[in-house]
Amino acid sequence: MSSSFNFTRRRFLQTSATGAALGLAGSVLPLRPALAAGATIGFIYVGPKDDYGYNQAHAEGAAALRGIEGITLIEEENVPETVDVQKTMESMINLDSATLVFPTSFGYFDPHVITVAAKYPDILFRHCGGLWTEGTHPQNAGSYFGYIGLGQYLNGIVAGHTTKTKKIGFVAAKPIPQVLMNVNSFLLGARAVDPEVTCQVIFTGEWSLAVKEAEATNALVDQGADVITCHVDSPKVVVERAAGRGAFVCGYHADQSPLAPEKYLTGAEWAWGNVYKGYVEALLAGEELPNFTRGGLAEGFVKMSPLGPAVGEAARNQFEATLAEMMKGSFSVIKGPLKSNRGDMIVAEGQAFPETAIELESMDYLVEGVLGSTS
Repeated sequence: MSSSFNFTRRRFLQTSATGAALGLAGSVLPLRPALAAGATIGFIYVGPKDDYGYNQAHAEGAAALRGIEGITLIEEENVPETVDVQKTMESMINLDSATLVFPTSFGYFDPHVITVAAKYPDILFRHCGGLWTEGTHPQNAGSYFGYIGLGQYLNGIVAGHTTKTKKIGFVAAKPIPQVLMNVNSFLLGARAVDPEVTCQVIFTGEWSLAVKEAEATNALVDQGADVITCHVDSPKVVVERAAGRGAFVCGYHADQSPLAPEKYLTGAEWAWGNVYKGYVEALLAGEELPNFTRGGLAEGFVKMSPLGPAVGEAARNQFEATLAEMMKGSFSVIKGPLKSNRGDMIVAEGQAFPETAIELESMDYLVEGVLGSTS
């Protein structure tokens, strides 16, 4: 279903290249009239707000609401994906009078958001992760998420120009489709510069496990990788360990350049502030909110860290030219002919899948040039 949802903050729905409005998929929940006195908005994080990663990206997005008149912001960090998050949501509703709650961690949704949303049908819940399903989950709940694979492709372009060994590395948590998309995008971006570049991926098995992340980073450097990125909750350990070993780094989730100012090349960041402002200003205006929202670079859900001092002119030029093409829409990272690293043809000649393609939601392969296994 297409949605008629329009954020009050129009400029974030536009790209500088095309001025195209964001299309938002999902059904729409009619809202009561806007609250004249404002609204209390709750944010819940699974980790610390200053983790240089997933939680910090959301906290920075929440901070963007502080300038909106009439908004009261409440936050709770380090809330585990257990019944504890239900208690936190209920506290925000009953003690703080929250009318819109953002439980940001993936594991909060089922059963916790579902349970509390059913108990409080007049409160709005929007969960990060794209898990809401029409006809299955409460109508006062919903999901938002972003496409960030293009950001990892841009990371790869800079990595491809920077590597001397033609070996780059990726520390990943789990081989789920979104992580695989990021790994594949990073390698394909590098191969747009040099087809001989390979990418070694190491899966730690956990979203946040500092010891394994440090061990994986050391292993990648020991194997010759001189540019490293990651997809874990907090890239802090990976960035500091890689830079400490002399490797360059590309960031993820948030800006990690303060951790390694000389070695940080760029990074794929979430721009949740744009999303949260859109939701809240629409709420205050009495507009309808979608149950399912997605966007990428062109829609302002994702941004890139500034290019670091080690990025050369050729890398900068290709990065900026590719970013400009992406901002026009319909840029495809996954396009044929393309084989998996097991030798299977996964995308035929002439085929191309933009980041919104449903086929990418079930990605279970690593592309040719990625060293590693999904099993």
